[in-house]
Amino acid sequence: MFRRVLQLGLGPGRLTRGLGTRRGSFTLDWEAQVLEVKKKLRSILPGEPLELHDTSHLPPEHSDVVIVGGGILGLSVAFWLKKLEKKRDAIRVLVVEQDHTYSKASTGLSVGGIWQQFSLPENIQLSLFSINFLRNINVCAEHLAVVDAPPVDLKFNPAGYLVLASEKDAASLENKVRVQRQEGAKICLMSAEQLQNKFPWINTEGVALASYGMEDEGWFDPWSLLHGLRRKVQSMGVLFCQGEVTRFITSSSHMETSSREEVILKRIHEVHVKMDNSLEYQPVECAVVINAAGAWSGQIAELAGIGNGPPGTLQGTKLPVEPRKRYVYLWHCPQGPGLEAPLVADTSGVYFRREGLGSNYLGGCSPTEEEEPDPANLEVDHDFFQKKVLPHLAQRVPAFETLKCLMHPQVHSAWAGYYDYNTFDQNGVVGPHPLVVNMYFATGFSGHGLQHAPGIGRAVAEMVLQGGFETINMSPFLFSRFYLGEKLQDYNIL
Repeated sequence: MFRRVLQLGLGPGRLTRGLGTRRGSFTLDWEAQVLEVKKKLRSILPGEPLELHDTSHLPPEHSDVVIVGGGILGLSVAFWLKKLEKKRDAIRVLVVEQDHTYSKASTGLSVGGIWQQFSLPENIQLSLFSINFLRNINVCAEHLAVVDAPPVDLKFNPAGYLVLASEKDAASLENKVRVQRQEGAKICLMSAEQLQNKFPWINTEGVALASYGMEDEGWFDPWSLLHGLRRKVQSMGVLFCQGEVTRFITSSSHMETSSREEVILKRIHEVHVKMDNSLEYQPVECAVVINAAGAWSGQIAELAGIGNGPPGTLQGTKLPVEPRKRYVYLWHCPQGPGLEAPLVADTSGVYFRREGLGSNYLGGCSPTEEEEPDPANLEVDHDFFQKKVLPHLAQRVPAFETLKCLMHPQVHSAWAGYYDYNTFDQNGVVGPHPLVVNMYFATGFSGHGLQHAPGIGRAVAEMVLQGGFETINMSPFLFSRFYLGEKLQDYNIL
């Protein structure tokens, strides 16, 4: 069976991580086993065939890797694990997703943007990696092409991102663009006058400087990428199960650090998957667990005992990821900006972009901490658009003033979705947990996980298979920063 020794540093010592199930090599696919048993029974028993209890809906009893969460990040990890495996079918990968309709998943409810205008080099590198992946998405031997299946149509719109800065933030924006250019992103700076000349429909009042992505920025259809990835990983042999992870069975061992502090190391041996609408559950013996549960990643981490220790200790450090509700509004304005319009990020925090060819636009903004809506449901607050979004839209784009004159709500459609919000620094968590030694994270990206999914998936797969990050160094995104208090500050997250 596939085995590999992984190593991760913990202070001056080293931890050994093995990829392999406890009980030796895994057996054949469970469904295949049941069919084989049925055949044997039919051959030896007289009379009518014996009807066995149908277990085809159950996950396998053994899997090398269990990925909790079948959204875009979980699927990307599955893709890269299979793509980077040394021998075909060397690794058994199981994806557990509670909602196969993805009605609450962040992926399908996002605005589908991709841009390089971050301030952290790693986030810029992830964007550049992703755009190259998406550009080659239908290359048969490389990415998401599947034999005898239609190509993935991302409906990519290369209109770019336009980020506006006030006088107070102009110097900061200039510094960010310098970093972006150093990483290879093609971003230009524009004065207020240049901005007015290029986009005459913008009111430049209060704008001192703007940055504009000239290449490899825009937006695409999130559903197409999600379903393209799912179709591809299924063709690669990844198994899927609809169910809820309710329990981890772990073993513990004690270790002493160089400062003679005792820590408890845990290893997950079984994942209990509860079947949908049933009390039935299936234990899955595994070697590695990937926590890619999006907005619910914090709850999955708690199930593994993460954060249950004394406050102020590594054992007591929680995964600070929780669901945050965000609204997206769609409106119609025949006099609005034309097809050349980029996604505009205003100085106020409001953003908008065109949607299709029929003078429709979508946009919104993130609420303040005091305004955070209750994430218990996905109901839309239309007053939030009237009070917090529309005034800034109308101020920045005079054509949107006509929306104020309508007596009835001018929003044609609206929806709410969840961010997997990292309350610590709004950046992702990638790689292994230092104490639960075989749980890895791909979560917490607070709104930019979709566009960075190809690079994040590869980074996690590299850590699992090779024991380190190779393509992009994601070390700053490790879990340990929460205990150390080392925040990753990126000021260009929408």
